[in-house]
Amino acid sequence: MTRRGVLAAGAHDAARGISSPSTGQQPWAADIHAVLKKHDVRLAAYVPDAGHAELIRLAHADAAMTPVLLTTEEEGVALLAGAWLGGTRGVLLMQSSGVGNCVNMLSLTRTCRFPFLTIVTMRGEWGEFNPWQVPMGATTPAAFSLMDVRVLRADTPTQVRETMEAAATMVYGAATPAAVLLSQRLLGAKVFVK
Repeated sequence: MTRRGVLAAGAHDAARGISSPSTGQQPWAADIHAVLKKHDVRLAAYVPDAGHAELIRLAHADAAMTPVLLTTEEEGVALLAGAWLGGTRGVLLMQSSGVGNCVNMLSLTRTCRFPFLTIVTMRGEWGEFNPWQVPMGATTPAAFSLMDVRVLRADTPTQVRETMEAAATMVYGAATPAAVLLSQRLLGAKVFVK
């Protein structure tokens, strides 16, 4: 995939007059990628998102990792289940607004007990300008908890690696589904460009 395809989410936001953090402002993405490599995660399913842009770029650049572009977030839950059946560990990258799309599909993690790890970039929190992002942003932790997915959160760059390590250990060691929430304060709030 070309760089244009990888950064489609950022271009989409720019076309709508929204500014978001650039890939150069996500040094913690390398920490996430390193933890995924350590735990032999070879599949990265994602819906394009500017908050994940650098991690998506790293997945595309890694010959040992297969990035899969999704149309909707719930496809990623099923994809991770199928990958596990085939002997591959995966991660789902999405924004908090997509968590609501996954609630029914998350029954797979409860029923089939496969390793499920997701990394969620949060919206509807710190400095949010878009009122449509607030409801799901506020209920993301509760939605995961209702589906027996353990929630861990990183609010600062120094918390990202240890939070990812704890989540990956829980998922692949203790068979406990986990979601790592990357706070909007960590990512930087999007704003309209005038």
